[in-house]
Amino acid sequence: MRVLLVEDEPRLSRVIKKGLAEDGFAVDTAFDGEEGLYLAESEPYDAIVLDIGLSKLDGLDVCRKLREKSIKTPILMLTAKTTIEDKVAGLDSGADDYVTKPFAFIELRSRIHALLRRSNGATSPQLTIQDLVVDPMKHTVTRSGQKIILTPKEFSIVELLLRHKDEVVTRTMITEHVWDYNFEGMSNVVDVFVGSLRRKIDKPSFHTLIYTIHGVGYKMSETP
Repeated sequence: MRVLLVEDEPRLSRVIKKGLAEDGFAVDTAFDGEEGLYLAESEPYDAIVLDIGLSKLDGLDVCRKLREKSIKTPILMLTAKTTIEDKVAGLDSGADDYVTKPFAFIELRSRIHALLRRSNGATSPQLTIQDLVVDPMKHTVTRSGQKIILTPKEFSIVELLLRHKDEVVTRTMITEHVWDYNFEGMSNVVDVFVGSLRRKIDKPSFHTLIYTIHGVGYKMSETP
């Protein structure tokens, strides 16, 4: 999953980015409101973490402008303000949730995962198809009760495929949602990672779940 982090305090930005990257997220960063607005309008993100107190354009204005342009990406506000009025202002601008500074990273992480679940209409923290169970919070994957060890990128790809279960996910979509803005890799990098996933998830003893849609991309489904 790909997240845009708009935070003008360099140290906090580094800490949040490092924590989210360790959790398997691809993270792009912006350090002022104008840069954050530009990236949010031009790149596909699964969630946006947006500080209110930004230079050039504050977080409330960034959020309003995104909603005015019908960009529905889930937005989590970061605020140092603790009054009810300030929190209401954030939600009224179009934010989906907020976290008050200072905060524990585990809270931020949990709220981002909750936003992703709600945006996909999921009620359970686990993603499932047949006997495959993926838990984004615990970062675990099992099939028929057997634990499967995945690399962070493999985990991100299988999570994306499951969030779009029974839908075709193009190679471009995978690249945009799993790698950050600075990614420059091999043209076949997606196929390489999906091939590795297949060897781990679709073993001969299991029913096939990952299907190639030739010329387009991949689909995770119980049937071709």
